[in-house]
Amino acid sequence: MKFLRRIGAVAAKEVRQLRRDRLSFGMIVGLPIMQLLLFGYAINMDPRHLSAGIADLSATAASRQYVQDLARSQVIDITHQAGSAAALEELMRAGQISVGIYLPPDFERRLQQQDRAAGQLLIDGSDTVVQGAAASLAMPARTTPVNDRPPTLEVRTYYNPERRSPVNTVPGLIGIILTMTMTLFTAVAIVRERERGNLELLITTPIRSTELMVAKILPYIVIGLVQATLILLLGDWLFRVPIRGNLLDAYTVILLFIVANLALGLMISTLATNQFQAMQMTFFILLPSILLSGFMFPFDGMPTAAQWIAEVLPMTHFMRLIRGVVLRGAELWELRGELAALGVFLVLALTVAVRRFDKTLD
Repeated sequence: MKFLRRIGAVAAKEVRQLRRDRLSFGMIVGLPIMQLLLFGYAINMDPRHLSAGIADLSATAASRQYVQDLARSQVIDITHQAGSAAALEELMRAGQISVGIYLPPDFERRLQQQDRAAGQLLIDGSDTVVQGAAASLAMPARTTPVNDRPPTLEVRTYYNPERRSPVNTVPGLIGIILTMTMTLFTAVAIVRERERGNLELLITTPIRSTELMVAKILPYIVIGLVQATLILLLGDWLFRVPIRGNLLDAYTVILLFIVANLALGLMISTLATNQFQAMQMTFFILLPSILLSGFMFPFDGMPTAAQWIAEVLPMTHFMRLIRGVVLRGAELWELRGELAALGVFLVLALTVAVRRFDKTLD
């Protein structure tokens, strides 16, 4: 019976330590709740309310009725009006719409011709799930057919007409890997230095705290660029993932994202008291980044509350940027909104990290 008392004493000590370690205790309760909420509410493989643009060159009662029928399907939300198919393509390239509906001037006459499509359905194929959902609009169900014929649309899929999954996932993997490695490596490295007493030794040198932070993160910037280059090269070699945009633009986005994650890692290091806590906090951020950023599941299929949370995460904006540049060939000025959002996150995270880092050193 003595061995049971010894085991019980050590177990009781561990429970008391967990009670004192509020961060770890919060993670024990918070992680399962967060996963339940994310998988239960935020994950939806049947997306609705896809952003869409309409180019109605017919402007007749029949075309307007058809547009209303499409809107009532709840598959799309008509957010943009355009004057041509080329304008719809520009909106799609800039990531402002996922679906384009082009109705030609002779829309009503085409309704009488069984062998011709009444219009065109333009789909952003860089997300295969969105591609499948949008394709259902090509032959919409109607309760009141126009001229006794349900309109059919010619489907034109852009950027990934073969519906190859690697085309969608490989650019996104850059964000996943950089988030995990940059944030985790930085947070753990700083906390480890503090645990070993090396930071106290560095404080005695003439180096300033800001200089110390820069010196700590500089090697990881190089590591991040090497990782991103490796993914792009292997993606092209093994999976034939095209790089349609400017390579310099792609690396500008990647560099900005690397620095943002390093700033996040520094901020975590000022909150964590040990390496285990730093790892816990990193994975607490990584999980929603994977699920809510649009990497695995369509952003438009998520509830509004989940979309608000996703907009705070740097991964969401990086996902739109890297897919826009690499897959759609968009230029940075076309994605300036996402670029600005990522820049704001970088400034805020870096400011908090510097102030807390100075306080930690003091």
